[in-house]
Amino acid sequence: MSTPVTQDLLERRERLLGAGIATFYDDPVHIVRGEGVWLYDADGRRYLDLYNNVPCVGHAHPHVVEAMQRQSETLNVHSRYLHEGILDYAEHLTSVHADHLTTAVFACSGTEANEIAVLMARAATGGRGLIYTQAAYHGNSTEVRKLSRHRGDDEPEFRSIPVPQRYRPIEDDLADEALTQAYLGRLRAEIDGFAEDGVPFAGMMVCSILANEGLPDIPPGFMSRAADMVRDAGGLFICDEVQAGFARSGNWWGYETTEVTPDIVSMGKPMGNGLPLSGVVASQELVETFRDQTRYFNTFASSPLQAAVGKAVLEVIEGEGLVESVADVGGYLMENLRSLQEGCEPMADVRGHGLFIGMEWVKDRESKEPDQAGAAVIVNRLRRAGFLMGQAGEHGNVLKVRPPLVLKREQADTFLEAFEDAISEPV
Repeated sequence: MSTPVTQDLLERRERLLGAGIATFYDDPVHIVRGEGVWLYDADGRRYLDLYNNVPCVGHAHPHVVEAMQRQSETLNVHSRYLHEGILDYAEHLTSVHADHLTTAVFACSGTEANEIAVLMARAATGGRGLIYTQAAYHGNSTEVRKLSRHRGDDEPEFRSIPVPQRYRPIEDDLADEALTQAYLGRLRAEIDGFAEDGVPFAGMMVCSILANEGLPDIPPGFMSRAADMVRDAGGLFICDEVQAGFARSGNWWGYETTEVTPDIVSMGKPMGNGLPLSGVVASQELVETFRDQTRYFNTFASSPLQAAVGKAVLEVIEGEGLVESVADVGGYLMENLRSLQEGCEPMADVRGHGLFIGMEWVKDRESKEPDQAGAAVIVNRLRRAGFLMGQAGEHGNVLKVRPPLVLKREQADTFLEAFEDAISEPV
């Protein structure tokens, strides 16, 4: 129940920022502090953060904070001056990517990174046409918005395909290989559609683990074969790692988890643990073609401050063994959530990778009718119990667990106990 202080904040927020700005939960949370996997509200109440992937190495991690403070006190200028820091960071970042992804371009948001990826693909191929999945979200710029949730379907340079998945397949009763072929057939049809319309093909952008799509179980081999099909048609395959990257899936990158080789990779959200930092990596040839054709410059990108913080994040992931920890704790969570699923009829599917887990909430398992309202009830019950999580998916009915990477098994146990209580009563 909203307090007078909360209600005053909501009224000020609407007056100063405009009506329509979203909040989470029936009773919004007034957060004033974060530490590790915990968030604290204005009354001192502690919440286990199971939602925020931006502070990936934990809220206010001391190594990241110290790097930010030290560099802020020393120097922060744009990239038209020489500075070792940004080169050291680019070297470190590309070293944890696939060998052919050797060269970086930096920006400040995931939207900017995806805009760069689009420009890069178009510069390299001379094409314009781009394909995306129908429930995707890739950003808010005029062009990148068209790669999200059918928004580009009326645009001649954008085409979408159904979300490749096993739980809600485009055709029922297909074996794995037949289902993979069915989705590849839809991709082939859209590529051919560009040719028929006289639109030169540039490529496909996809989140490598289909995060906004609700983390569906992807038909085996779809990603790698889709990338081959795109390249055979003269396009480039872009992996959006804004949500999937930086150890989230139990590998460094989502494209490793779904076994696909991208031509271009975009990154953002957790890259600076909260400091605005994003980027793109690709081959030197692709990056230099992009730079030559666009003369890209970004005042706040490639700065010593970004580099110091970004490098500190990489150092924490490596130094604390977070890739391995995420695989371990994520597997533990998945195993226990699947055990709870057996006794919970509306929880029809549990899937995901590492510390990014989705639970499909339905009205009944036979029809698979999505229950967005029921999912919201569970999310709000957990909020009242001191656990913050969210919803995702094409129908908004997927319960989303996506905590900071530093979540431990003991904290997972605390959540599992609360989650079992939350689902024990009908919604």
